[in-house]
Amino acid sequence: MTPPDKPTSRRTSGGGASNSRRHQQAAADAANRAGQRRRAAALVAICVVLATALLSYPVYLVIQDSRASNADLADLGVAQSDAGCDPVTTNPASGNQNHVADGTPVTYDPAPPDSGPHYASPAPFSKRFYTVDDRPAVATLVHNLEHGYTVAWYRPDAPPGDVDALQAVAKTFTASDYDPTQKFIAAPWTSADGAFPTGKNLVLAHWTADPAQPADTTLQQGVQQACATVSGAAVGSFLQTYPSTSSPEPNGA
Repeated sequence: MTPPDKPTSRRTSGGGASNSRRHQQAAADAANRAGQRRRAAALVAICVVLATALLSYPVYLVIQDSRASNADLADLGVAQSDAGCDPVTTNPASGNQNHVADGTPVTYDPAPPDSGPHYASPAPFSKRFYTVDDRPAVATLVHNLEHGYTVAWYRPDAPPGDVDALQAVAKTFTASDYDPTQKFIAAPWTSADGAFPTGKNLVLAHWTADPAQPADTTLQQGVQQACATVSGAAVGSFLQTYPSTSSPEPNGA
């Protein structure tokens, strides 16, 4: 008579398979948890790097601005002898205290202007360098000329190196409206405003007057100097020759 199967053997065989599956699942779970920990650590590391970069960038900008504001004008752009600057030209001045309503079209001759009728309020001195996107109206900036500013009109499609050099020049000036040595604004002259001198990328403009008799319009002149390339030394020389004190209303903001 054949003895019956031993049930204990079947239980042992089944239990071994079950144990094997449990071990495999446990190993898979452990590997999954390890992978999750690695991914979490990597994500934390990325966040730390990004946070550090975001916090460092403003510091970098402050340092760059500090370096720019303390730069020597003569070190910016090309040497004055290499700037391709024409001799200074003078033009009869007009428009002293001639305020026109905002939005009124004004045609200037010469263009870019160095004097003329203008809007009632000058541009604030919160910016030294304007782009096409944020530049005030030309007639607003002409009012700044009346108050002794030198406006550096530039061609917006000038070589990037020239535009960067002019922006660096602008950063050397502080934000004080009333410091007579700091009245400088760089602003683009677009094709919509009129023609720009051929072969030139910058026109320095100033509205002069006799400091002893600033209101005498017969002694007022517009002065300009057109340059092919930006030279901080040329800008400094122009400002020294035509300071803000030699203007119709030097004490205006």
